[in-house]
Amino acid sequence: MKFHEIIKIPYTMHCAIPTALLVTCLVILAAMILPNRDPLLPIPPLAATDAHDDGGGNQSSCDIFKGEWVPDPGAPRYTTETCPVIHGHYDCMRYGRPDLGFTRWRWRPARCELPRLDAARFLRAARGKSMAFVGDSLARNQMHSLVCLLARAERPSPWTSAATATAASGGGYVYRYRRHGFMVASFWSPFLVRAVETDPDGPARTGAGMWSLHLDEPDPGWAARAAEFDYVVVSAGSWFFRPSVFHQRGRVVGCNACLAPNVTDLTLRYSLRMALRSALRAARDAGRRRARTVVVGTLSPSHYENNGTTWNKGADCARTRPVGRGEWEMNVVEKEMYAIQAEEFAAARTAGRGAARMLLLDVTEAMALRPDAHPSKYRLWQPDRFNVSRDCLHWCLPGAMDACNDMLLHMLFH
Repeated sequence: MKFHEIIKIPYTMHCAIPTALLVTCLVILAAMILPNRDPLLPIPPLAATDAHDDGGGNQSSCDIFKGEWVPDPGAPRYTTETCPVIHGHYDCMRYGRPDLGFTRWRWRPARCELPRLDAARFLRAARGKSMAFVGDSLARNQMHSLVCLLARAERPSPWTSAATATAASGGGYVYRYRRHGFMVASFWSPFLVRAVETDPDGPARTGAGMWSLHLDEPDPGWAARAAEFDYVVVSAGSWFFRPSVFHQRGRVVGCNACLAPNVTDLTLRYSLRMALRSALRAARDAGRRRARTVVVGTLSPSHYENNGTTWNKGADCARTRPVGRGEWEMNVVEKEMYAIQAEEFAAARTAGRGAARMLLLDVTEAMALRPDAHPSKYRLWQPDRFNVSRDCLHWCLPGAMDACNDMLLHMLFH
């Protein structure tokens, strides 16, 4: 028997039920049938004049990745006091940054408004699901930003410092929003594939290390667990600058800056492409029983500058305001890395249609305009582990990285 045969509503001119009353009755009926469900709150769409496909099959009203930074008097959305999980490497407030202007900007796409992440609404939509960030310390940087943003609706467990959370989880990070059944985790995998450090000093004896990269073997530390997650965010880049020897099918095929005789220097472009290809295949095809979304995050450029010096010779990032479009030029290698990420994303999406939903989180332009938002010297510095005192690669929290999560969650649920 069909629903309309169960409830028959006579309709005459003398006995007509107003539309508003009918809607009210249906809402009450739904509440009686589904008493334990959260109300479904519609998420307002972007306001714009044309549609745009973000490259991942996600239709939105405009290109959210092209725009500008505008003042935001309502920022910051959290602080080091309200979110203790912020790692010391990104905690610029705690480590004495004198200006807070870097927190008071928001990303505005060129032809629309990007809604701020609504923590309560997101946690309702993601009830019973899980998200993993796979990559290097920039992936962790984004993960901690998300944890702090979501904590506005529910404090996760553990609600403690990042250092304590790391120790408790064996080197990774796991945060659980128990009331909503949602989990956020990160997997440390800076090369995405199986990597072994063979010499901590490196071929030039600079401390950069020497690595053996098995480019056709996804890092089992995360790949073996990818099937457990509904959303997998993959990003990597900066570690590929390190000297390394490339292995495929059990043999050496080349290297990057290895200074080894009779080994072809294929540069980091080759290792980044092959590693990303292997990683996306593993994330996309893991555990077909679970519907999965795989997100590829593009690189966020560094901003080392100071009279032309390099990152390890006195360069710094001392600006206090964002720059406009066209005012910051990425270097040639960064442009090539960005192109490789976009190309491998497109190839993985085409090759695996139906295996997983694939999205490209194209944050590069937005982050290129924020030379003011890095920690510089205002961070936890461990000279026994790092010989660079100015950090112009990672991002202060709160700050520009929060906009990346606004973009991410808008892509996932619009």
